[in-house]
Amino acid sequence: MDFFLQLLVNGVCVGLLYGISAMGFVMIFKSSSVLNFAHGELLALGAFFFLALITWAQIPIFAAFILTLIGCFILGFIIEKFFLRPLIGEKLIFVIMLTVGLAAMFKGLILLIWGGNLHTYPDFLPESLALKLGAIYIAPVYTATLVISIIFLVLFGLFFKQSSQGIYMRSVADNQKAALSLGVNVRRVFALSWAIAAMVASMSGIVLGIINGVNVHDLSSIGLKVFPVVILGGLDSISGAIIGGIIIGLLETFTGGYLSPSLRDVVPYIVLVFILLIKPYGLFGLVEIERV
Repeated sequence: MDFFLQLLVNGVCVGLLYGISAMGFVMIFKSSSVLNFAHGELLALGAFFFLALITWAQIPIFAAFILTLIGCFILGFIIEKFFLRPLIGEKLIFVIMLTVGLAAMFKGLILLIWGGNLHTYPDFLPESLALKLGAIYIAPVYTATLVISIIFLVLFGLFFKQSSQGIYMRSVADNQKAALSLGVNVRRVFALSWAIAAMVASMSGIVLGIINGVNVHDLSSIGLKVFPVVILGGLDSISGAIIGGIIIGLLETFTGGYLSPSLRDVVPYIVLVFILLIKPYGLFGLVEIERV
C-alpha cells in the first residue's frame, strides 16, 4: 500500500507538469488553430537556459529560474512576430510545417552548443523540502514540483478570470469573429499565447531536467507527450489538459512501477490510439470549434 501511495504522489506531480506544459499547447491551438510541433524543443531550451545561467553565469538559483521564464516569455513573442505573423492568411499546413522547421532549428542549436550528452543540475534543493507521510517519502524535487505547479495554476486562473488580457484571450478562443467585432487585438492575443506557452514549457523543462537530467533528445521526446495529454483531455480544453496530464502521469508511473520501466514511455501513445478510436474529441473537447 505504501508503494502504491508513493507512486500515486510521484505520478500526480509529474502529471501536473505534463498538464501545465500542455496548457500552453492548447492556448496556441485555441487562439490560432496551430499545432505547435516545436513544443518539446521549447522545453529543452528552458532547461538549457537555466543550466547555462546557474553553471556558466553562476547566477543564484531563484534569479536564474525567474530570468529563464522571462527569457522564454520574450522568445515566444519573437517566434510569433518574426516567424508566425508573416504566414497569417496562408494555408494552415504551411504554419504547421514552420513549427516543424523551428523544432529542428532549436534542436540543432542546442546540440551545437551543449551536445547530446546528459547534463545534470547542481544539487540545490535542500533535504528540508522532503515530506514524510508515514512510510511515504516525497523527495524534495517532487515537493518543489507540486508547489510550483499549484502556484502556476493559481496565477493562470487569476490571469484568465481577472485580467483584461486573460479575458481577451478567452474571447478569442471562444469566437474569433465576435472578438474582432468587439475590437480585441487578435494578433496581440496570438503573440501572448505563444509567449505564455514558451514560458510554461520552459518551467516544465527545468523541473523535468531536475528529475531526469538535461538531455535534448529526452526533453524533445517528452515534449511529444503533449499530444496524448491534449487528445485525452480535449484539444480545445485548458482544464482538460491539466486532467489529461495527471492521468498520463499516473499511467506512466504505475506502468513503470508495477510492469516495466521500458513500457512507461509507450503507454501515453497507446492511450492516444484508444482515445482517437473511441472519443476523438477527448474527455472535455468540443465537437466543433468556430474559426475565422
